[in-house]
Amino acid sequence: MKLKINDTVKVMTGRDKGKIGKIEKVYPARNMVLVEGVNQFKRHMKAKLQGQKSEIILITKPIFVSKVALYDAKSKKTTRVGIKIEQDGKKVRVAKRKGVEI
Repeated sequence: MKLKINDTVKVMTGRDKGKIGKIEKVYPARNMVLVEGVNQFKRHMKAKLQGQKSEIILITKPIFVSKVALYDAKSKKTTRVGIKIEQDGKKVRVAKRKGVEI
């Protein structure tokens, strides 16, 4: 997976199309990412103890990696991510649109 935590991404499809947020968590085995403020649902929590109140909480669910794209704040456009191997054998992530390191 080429996206990492704290990358800024833009949602390309779905009900949250066009929203921009940072990646909070990555699930490589499931091929999903958790983006702040995207794919949020309300969950009704029942009171577990007597005297405790029930409440409605807002939870964020993961979204598939294929539905998001890396967002460049300077050019205000999305870009794909590539991997370039430097001379010392180190792998570096590169923005395909401009060819600069991420």
